[in-house]
Amino acid sequence: MSGVRLLPWAGVRLLPWAGVQGKPCYLVSDGLGPVARLADTVERVQLGRADDLLDHAADMLADRRATPGQLRFLPARMSESLTDVLRIAESRGA
Repeated sequence: MSGVRLLPWAGVRLLPWAGVQGKPCYLVSDGLGPVARLADTVERVQLGRADDLLDHAADMLADRRATPGQLRFLPARMSESLTDVLRIAESRGA
C-alpha cells in the first residue's frame, strides 16, 4: 500500500475476496460506500456458508454410508471456507 495517502477520515479494509493472482484486495473508504456494503454482504454469506458446512460435516461424519469421494470433497470445501473466515478475521482484527 505504499504511495497511498490516507485522509484522516479514511480507513483501510481488507476485502473478503482475493484479487488478481490471489493477491489481497483493500478498500480505502469511510466504510459507507457501495463496495463496503458489498463486502459486508459477502462476509455474511461466507460466514453463513461456513456455519452450514460445519453442520454438513457433522452429519456426514456420523453417516457410515458416506463414500470416499464425499469424504474427500468435505475437507476441500472446508479448506476454502476456512480461508474465507481467516480473511474476515484478519480484516476485522486489523
